Amino acid sequence: MDKIRNFCIIAHIDHGKSTIADRMMELTGTVEKREMKSQLLDSMELEREKGITIKLAPVTMHWKGYTLNLIDTPGHVDFSYEVSRSLQAVEAAVLVVDATQGIQAQTLANVYLAIEQNLTIIPVINKVDLPAADVEKTAAEIINLLGCSRDEIIEASGKTGYGVDKILDAVVERGPAPALLGSQATRALIFDSYFDDYRGVVLYVRIFEGEIKKNAEILMMAAETKGLALEVGVLTPKMTPRESLKAGEIGYIVTNLKTTREAKVGDTVTLAKNPAVKALPGYKNVLPFVYAGFFPVSNDQYKDLREAIEKLALSDSALRFEPENSPVLGFGLRIGFLGLLHMDIIRERLEREFGLDLIVTNPSTNYEVVMNNGEVREIKSAADLPDVSEVKEIREPWVKGEIILPKNMIGNVLNLINEKRGHQTNLSYIEDRAVIDFEAPMANLLTDFYDQLKSATSGYASFNYELNGYKAEDLVRVDFLVAGHKMDALSIMCHRSEAEAIGREVTKKLKEVIPRQNYEVALQAAIGARIIARETIGAYRKDVTVKIHTGDRDRKAKLLEKQKRGKARMKRFGKVDIPSEAFTVMLKR
Repeated sequence: MDKIRNFCIIAHIDHGKSTIADRMMELTGTVEKREMKSQLLDSMELEREKGITIKLAPVTMHWKGYTLNLIDTPGHVDFSYEVSRSLQAVEAAVLVVDATQGIQAQTLANVYLAIEQNLTIIPVINKVDLPAADVEKTAAEIINLLGCSRDEIIEASGKTGYGVDKILDAVVERGPAPALLGSQATRALIFDSYFDDYRGVVLYVRIFEGEIKKNAEILMMAAETKGLALEVGVLTPKMTPRESLKAGEIGYIVTNLKTTREAKVGDTVTLAKNPAVKALPGYKNVLPFVYAGFFPVSNDQYKDLREAIEKLALSDSALRFEPENSPVLGFGLRIGFLGLLHMDIIRERLEREFGLDLIVTNPSTNYEVVMNNGEVREIKSAADLPDVSEVKEIREPWVKGEIILPKNMIGNVLNLINEKRGHQTNLSYIEDRAVIDFEAPMANLLTDFYDQLKSATSGYASFNYELNGYKAEDLVRVDFLVAGHKMDALSIMCHRSEAEAIGREVTKKLKEVIPRQNYEVALQAAIGARIIARETIGAYRKDVTVKIHTGDRDRKAKLLEKQKRGKARMKRFGKVDIPSEAFTVMLKR
């Protein structure tokens, strides 16, 4: 075990984690030159296209007689649960900071996660070959943050490969070897799992004690399911089978399980014949806090949608879904996500990999409703809100956020936070940049906070957040009526002070997308029975008098009167056809 080092790479988005991992694999000869391509560990088509890491990826390398196990982690805030999982499986973290951008919000968040796990942190300044690189300033920021000395910081370039050998040496010298925890039974931690169509569930594990041999009977302690280890081995990106995995190693286990629910991430794997008494400190169950309704454009695709989501849920343990029925859109699913990027990626994968045509309703958070009798209910959309007379209070989720930005732009950002009903809790400085800590309601950050933040700071700010409990607020449900019919799919929850503005804005937008009819259509926004905004879509006017060639006023009046009666009758029977664009209007508020 003295010759094993387990480490991961953590950094903000686009600071060069996957590129440095590429150079390490090249340098250690893990991957042959002819098989090398950039971002080798990002295997999903979407990851390669967007240039971001979505799933963590482990790889085993050999360097100067040592076995190095590396886990490449995602940088986006929506996938921070992936980062926290990989930190549990390693002893050291390589912290990568971009020399041109310095420390950003996710850098801070990941450093705090690593310090909580007592990991050895190895600071690296990447992209030192760029003309805009300011190495000394970035080094001063890192020293300020970690309290390390200047000579502990390694300068490197993932593009050219400069300094990558020094990083590998530092992992060997400074990184601690895996230590035994002292119990006799075999214990391994699952830090990721996915479903392979041909082989069943594949687990990525870190063995803490004992060993797991090929064909051993295994037991998942939390899920209480038994299975077989059909194959064990290590990843040299490719799966390389071995006879067994021993303590301190990171590898994979191919099981005979059918779904990843039977082997949840964070569970402890032990041997069925000689099970461990106590599980390893497991992960917390990740709970989604952004919900959206996914509906197929044609109802006969519902079964395909359900099957597709079940397949995605096999490898994404954070996905939660349940069936939903809407009078307008028919059958669909209400799916919970960790954030908007997560939602966007799942939508793209459904449309691409499974060829589905989808309508996605307005993303919303979940709310806690306290009834008069003291019962607390959780509702996931405005349509589920019980009768207001029975409700004592409605609580909404709040987040604790952190924004890093240049000093001279603080005013703009504080205004933006106030607009979102948030408030600043702290203001501190790193060198020439400010860190604003704030609290705000989740619902107001959902739709376009990130875009507005980037506009207010010319793209210089970075943003990180985490959930911070529920607070009771004066919340109301705003309903939208089209020609007198309430459209449940369009209802939204918002604060009473914002209701009128949102009502006016949405009715204006609906007026643009709902086609004109032969009769007048009223679009209204209402809280309960009180109408707070209205727009009217004018009727088409067909010239019924065109066939009268004489100037006989009575005949014209008679025809116009007849047309008026006809329109009134149509209005009574009229059903307005609402195109799916109306729902996407609600997405882009």
